[in-house]
Amino acid sequence: MSDVAQITPEQVAQYFTRADGDYVFARWGRPIAPVVFGVEDETLQVFKGAIEACVAIAGHTISETDPELGANFMVFFLSDWQELLDVPDLGEIIPEISNKVTQLQERQAHQYRAFRFDEQGAIKACFTFIKMGGAMDEVPAEVIALSQAAQAMLLWSDCAFTQDSPLAQSELGPILRPDVANLLRAAYNPLLPVADRDSAHSLRLYARLIAQ
Repeated sequence: MSDVAQITPEQVAQYFTRADGDYVFARWGRPIAPVVFGVEDETLQVFKGAIEACVAIAGHTISETDPELGANFMVFFLSDWQELLDVPDLGEIIPEISNKVTQLQERQAHQYRAFRFDEQGAIKACFTFIKMGGAMDEVPAEVIALSQAAQAMLLWSDCAFTQDSPLAQSELGPILRPDVANLLRAAYNPLLPVADRDSAHSLRLYARLIAQ
């Protein structure tokens, strides 16, 4: 409870308030069916374990397949952003993919995430791209996996986690920060909507948070 008490309603709102000032909240509205490309089997198991851990914290569900999409949470490990242009049908997922590749290269980005939503506004798919190389090669697979899994569970603000990590370190290895884990649990409370663009939603979310 002490971790929850340290969070203010304003801080809860900031997690879902974008740089342009819009409040946009969304969570998954269907079971998550993950697949990971570009890694060895050992790393694959680490990533699937991280996804399962985040899903369990949220009280959500995981599935082998999605009836509409097959896999709805796709993770791609790349060595160069140019490789995105070689992914079949990716242009249908990410409009103007060539421009996006240029932007990612210019920013020297290490990650990119694209969401798709259903008619209720809930997340129905997430496509995560991770560019390895340089400093990223020094980051443990467990840290990359858990951080990416956490950031795919909700439509966080584009400003969230740009200056800090959603993770903390424990004796057993990386874990979700208590405030992030508590917020994840509250966000998946069945009494809350799967999506909302009214900032008043953050007060309802805060109420669920402190009631945990």
